[in-house]
Amino acid sequence: MSASTTRNSGLAAGLAVALAMSVFGPALAAESDPDATINIGSLYEPQNLDNTAGAGQGINEAFNGNVYEALFRLTDAGTVEPSLAKDTKVSEDGLTYTFTLQPDVTFHSGAPLTSKDVKFSIERVTSETSKSSRKNSLKTIASVETPDDATVVVKLAARSVSLPYNLSYVWIANDEAKDFQSKEDGTGPYALQEWRRGSSLAIARFDKYWGEKPKNAEVVFQYFTEATALNNALLTGSVDIITSVQSPDSLAQFKDNPEFSVSEGKSTTKLLLAYNDRVAPFDNVKVRKALARAVDDGKLLKAVWGDYGTLIGSFVPPTDAWYADLTKVDAYDPESAKALLKEAGYPDGFTFTIDTPNYDPHPIAAQFIQSELAKVGVKVEINVITANEWYTKVYKAHDFQATLQEHVNHRDIVFYGNPDFYWGYNNPKVADLIKQAESSGTEEGQTEKLKEANTIIAEDAASNWFYLYPQIVVSRASVSGYPLNGLNSQFFAYGITKAE
Repeated sequence: MSASTTRNSGLAAGLAVALAMSVFGPALAAESDPDATINIGSLYEPQNLDNTAGAGQGINEAFNGNVYEALFRLTDAGTVEPSLAKDTKVSEDGLTYTFTLQPDVTFHSGAPLTSKDVKFSIERVTSETSKSSRKNSLKTIASVETPDDATVVVKLAARSVSLPYNLSYVWIANDEAKDFQSKEDGTGPYALQEWRRGSSLAIARFDKYWGEKPKNAEVVFQYFTEATALNNALLTGSVDIITSVQSPDSLAQFKDNPEFSVSEGKSTTKLLLAYNDRVAPFDNVKVRKALARAVDDGKLLKAVWGDYGTLIGSFVPPTDAWYADLTKVDAYDPESAKALLKEAGYPDGFTFTIDTPNYDPHPIAAQFIQSELAKVGVKVEINVITANEWYTKVYKAHDFQATLQEHVNHRDIVFYGNPDFYWGYNNPKVADLIKQAESSGTEEGQTEKLKEANTIIAEDAASNWFYLYPQIVVSRASVSGYPLNGLNSQFFAYGITKAE
């Protein structure tokens, strides 16, 4: 082998390692234990086990790709790849998708996977009673047909360039299953072992799994209500990994300690103040723009995250193809905010209530916003609620004026094209652009339309977008192979290893 070939091979190997570490945790040199139990610490316990019934982001973290699978998988790198769909054929007009299923797939109950299960699962997400946030994205589905056990034919009313991506949100469940909120019957590499509400959720390796077996025997998600308790659990060895660090203050105890690994991935989690755009005064674009200009986003980010995190001027993070830097739209300008409030008919300001979840950083951010808006004559009352209360009051009943919330979803600009979504933003031009983007024949066409929609949404100040969270995962040094980006809060556990 020549010297130049050796150098090029070494460079390629180095790049491969660097790429792997950008998506998954650092590799281990020591022997890993295939019978290890991986303990994961999290602040996000599911409200229930059904992702179509408002279970919250915790269910994605524990179940997506681990317990349930879909026809397609959104990888931690942000690409879409086949999962239960072995083969896909698309008609010339883009309106018919024919999927051939993977052979010999078994549900955890022992029942075989058939096309009827896929039809059942898609229709469960698109049904009138579904609470899935992606329900609107699948409304182009006109019918689902099952010509034989191994074939699923999905017919569309209009082109849907994102159909494989959107189907990655549809978990395939056994059509004989009755209870989705406290039980499961998926096809994933793990089966639910035990759920102790308020404490932990354990999943165990499924020996009849059709694909590659997990590199560990069991994964236990341990749930905490406070970040301090979560950090202490990692320090004392009660957990092996923290899926997402909540504040920079806790990092110092881990960063320079050889017993731990601190890794930063790419985040899609946005902190925003969502207004109920259906009701006064938030139905007035000048009011929304004034409130955006009255809050110093950079100061808020610094207060919460120090040198971490990214300022954003819209709902779209840099990882989406239709991202544009819109931070100068309605940038911090208190005097301009006062002038806009006067133009909107509120020269002396007004009073409104922010409903905020009770976990960090929401209460701290609410107090900061309260202080900032007071400077332009707007009085804020803060109502602290639990995650369950937020789902019932805000998401489901739309009974709120404004709310602080973190949105973790990937490619979620489409929510602004749905006037029935909880924030009630209704701009027909935006809805039409999002519809056109979805019916585009190419990804380039989709990107062009969504960039235009993103700019309008920002100019309308549809919500107040403060910053993009950093995505920091901390683990014990003996643990590796975990995902770093955690798109949509998913946390693939099957590649995690622990040294013996």
